[in-house]
Amino acid sequence: MGTAGREQFIAVQKNGDGDLTAFKTSSGRVLGYDEALQEVKAGAIAGVNVFKGRDGGMYIRGDADGDPSNNLDQLPRFE
Repeated sequence: MGTAGREQFIAVQKNGDGDLTAFKTSSGRVLGYDEALQEVKAGAIAGVNVFKGRDGGMYIRGDADGDPSNNLDQLPRFE
């Protein structure tokens, strides 16, 4: 499935430890981490994927494209 018609993450919220806690999509929706995880798993969000961490948890990360400027940590923050 291509990126056409799929939303992208355009901004993030982080907690005090710098962990991502919420995402804003290109259509303006705000998703908590667990909700965003489910949408990424379903293929509804472009440019990101889900991986299993060393701790066994499932996490969202940007697709590897060699461009660090579009990593999730580099997205603008929103309130």
